[in-house]
Amino acid sequence: MAEAVQNSIRSGEHLAVQAGTGTGKSLAYLVPAIRHAVADNTTVVISTATIALQRQLVDRDLPLLATALAGELGRRPTFAILKGRRNYVCLNRIHGNAPEEPEDGTLFDPFAASALERQVTRLREWAQETETGDRDELVPGVTDQAWRQVSVTAKECLGAHRCPVGADCFAEHARADAGRADVVVTNHALLAIDALDDRPVLPEHDVVVVDEAHDLVDRVTSAATGELTASGVRLAARRCGRAVDQETADRLDEASEGLELVLADAPAGRLDAMPEALQTTLRVIRDAASACVTALGPERKEDVEGGTARKLALALTEEVHDTAIRLLDAFDDPKGQRRDVVWIASEPNRPPAVRVAPLGVGGLLRERLFGQRTSVLTSATLALGGSFDALARQWGLPPERSAEAAEGVATAKEPPSDDGDPAWSGLDVGSPFQHGSSGILYIARHLPPPGTSGLQDSYVEELAGLVEAAGGRTLGLFSSMRAAREASEQLRERLDTPVLCQGEDSTSLLVSQFAEDPETSLFGTLSLWQGVDVPGNSLQLVVMDRIPFPRPDDPLMSARAKAVQERGGNGFITVSGTHAALLLAQGAGRLLRSMHDRGVIAVLDSRLATARYGGFLRASLPPFWQTYDPDVVRGALRRLDGAARSA
Repeated sequence: MAEAVQNSIRSGEHLAVQAGTGTGKSLAYLVPAIRHAVADNTTVVISTATIALQRQLVDRDLPLLATALAGELGRRPTFAILKGRRNYVCLNRIHGNAPEEPEDGTLFDPFAASALERQVTRLREWAQETETGDRDELVPGVTDQAWRQVSVTAKECLGAHRCPVGADCFAEHARADAGRADVVVTNHALLAIDALDDRPVLPEHDVVVVDEAHDLVDRVTSAATGELTASGVRLAARRCGRAVDQETADRLDEASEGLELVLADAPAGRLDAMPEALQTTLRVIRDAASACVTALGPERKEDVEGGTARKLALALTEEVHDTAIRLLDAFDDPKGQRRDVVWIASEPNRPPAVRVAPLGVGGLLRERLFGQRTSVLTSATLALGGSFDALARQWGLPPERSAEAAEGVATAKEPPSDDGDPAWSGLDVGSPFQHGSSGILYIARHLPPPGTSGLQDSYVEELAGLVEAAGGRTLGLFSSMRAAREASEQLRERLDTPVLCQGEDSTSLLVSQFAEDPETSLFGTLSLWQGVDVPGNSLQLVVMDRIPFPRPDDPLMSARAKAVQERGGNGFITVSGTHAALLLAQGAGRLLRSMHDRGVIAVLDSRLATARYGGFLRASLPPFWQTYDPDVVRGALRRLDGAARSA
């Protein structure tokens, strides 16, 4: 893998590498990346999806390599971590130079207001002690609502040159450190913002390594998604009321009331046509926000508090204005040519919203990522159905093609071409694990296909038998929290071993409890599919209740499937199948985390064995020994349990 990364950097050919747990993939891309950065006096960006991997790189891998390679390179390589401005506490807000902004939920609720005040007080105390101001270093954390009181987005920032505490700004210090570093570690969200925004937020770089690349499309899509809520428009009006005449601000506030009424009556789901009432409301919001932006005017000389209030108002009001325009423009093109998807979202504990997201991000990635720098994409799960093609299409890459260097030139890089197709290659470096002798893939072919009304009795019976045979030691991955809770409640009545369920405490604490007590089982949903690392005897059985297809009414997924279908492709396999294959592979990856691990992957959904698409999904999983026989599996689990107890 290290040689392939080195060749990619040398030739400019993009590289996709599947490297399983235990291969040392981070070292394999860091060594050639550091060498390139030092030799060419440039910066290499490493992007990850999770905080855990960022911490591993910055706290363990990079310091180790900096020491090991210093002699060979002639100096000690440097590195830094950089996140979006919102991730850092804002000292200007901490020092009271910005107005307090109680949100709708706390205005008339003294208990909520008191809880928020306690968290903000804690944040003010922490700001005096922290060296980085990085939210991820605050343990335990605080709610998003509390963090918003002490942070700003890039557009809300007053600017280091105008801010009275700009010299001490945590975000500016992080940017300065990144500008001097050989290697900058960031996250997919900031990488997406750097690609979307005309103003660069990352240091100038010619190579980017995208680790956990299976998450790239979702993170870029999230960064490119716009949202309007009544509370958001109301907050913009409240901010404007401190900086413009009240009549102008009141127009925007009245528009928020109109949006609240429209969204309260609108059914959740994708919009194939813009409802007249929503269209009228969005036009009112657009015009009222435009009037506020005009009244706020350009930057001018004013006191710090006034300047901060104006900047906060301008940033949010421009966002409201631009999102309203984007929502209105989304329906201008004919149905088959639309680039954005619009839907009404109604979720528990969140206000109704109207959202807009790109139908696909492949064009954006192709132009702004692959078109401007050499990219290495890596993960333990990239080859779905035995091929890189599924994810490559989502990234906007053409069929695999190697770079061809021009003859008689000093560089190994391919000369520019009019066809614009980026060259790339795929590499599966395999795994150090012997999957066939270390794990069993059990598919409960005898069970009926899953229903829509909760867990069937036969599923509960099957699950109880497996967990009992394993003596606990089970990670249950469910397609919904409803199913996870139902399974937890029923198994607590049937079994003597403890069962934890996601949501009963913080996920990190639950995972710690699960890891410490081998007889404990942990049931949960999406974040557990990808975020659990428990080597050893505490985890010997991973159960998946059903194939994790997206919901049929998921607005974005259904729109993407429909678009593929209209182009003559198979929308179900291309979108839903790829989504499910990726999650299945990620879930199966929870089982073997060290060379000594043994265990079973049990899928209770018989469609994995019987449906036509089952072959594609099975080919996306590691090559475990496979069986449909429940007696064989329960016998294997009992033997593993006995061996673990006698160890």
